[in-house]
Amino acid sequence: MVSGGVSLVGESDDVLVEKAKEEPSAFGELYQRYLSNIYNYVYYRTGNRVEAEDLTAKVFLQALTHIQGYTNRGLPFSAWLYRIAHNIVANWYRDKSYQRLVPLDDEHLQLEDGADTGDIDDRNDIRKLVGELPPDRQQLIVLKYVEGLSNAEIGRIMGRSEGAVKALLVRTLRSLREEIDAKGEKGGAAQRSAS
Repeated sequence: MVSGGVSLVGESDDVLVEKAKEEPSAFGELYQRYLSNIYNYVYYRTGNRVEAEDLTAKVFLQALTHIQGYTNRGLPFSAWLYRIAHNIVANWYRDKSYQRLVPLDDEHLQLEDGADTGDIDDRNDIRKLVGELPPDRQQLIVLKYVEGLSNAEIGRIMGRSEGAVKALLVRTLRSLREEIDAKGEKGGAAQRSAS
């Protein structure tokens, strides 16, 4: 991206934000830098490519519209974008009353802390279980296993400490493991009674 004849590609987010406040065309570099991540986040929260494209466009439109009010408070610019995305997705669910189904791919179904889902016959079950989590836990799972962010990065996005993110992740994985185990026990009992 070039602004006033000067390339902005190597500039820091802080420099780009300040330039975008003066010259909205400089926002294009921020858009290029974060489009893929924000789209992926929105897609994994909505499960619908068309809706994800529309909502991602809304995220960047809102960011551009409110860039004048953005103040660096020690958090990365991406944290601000993820919060906007989270709010837009939450409003989308509220407005549309959609069922939450997080479309995790097989590679994303390998959860840490021993919660390997490879033994589940129907991967739709784990997708459904994740989709039934509260929105903050869905956001956590997407940021951790889809976006591959660290607990510290997730904490900045979610407005929590790194320790709080780790604790929430442990509770979430434990809850998913219990659901998976219960589902396996029910399936095993049904097979035994059928034989």
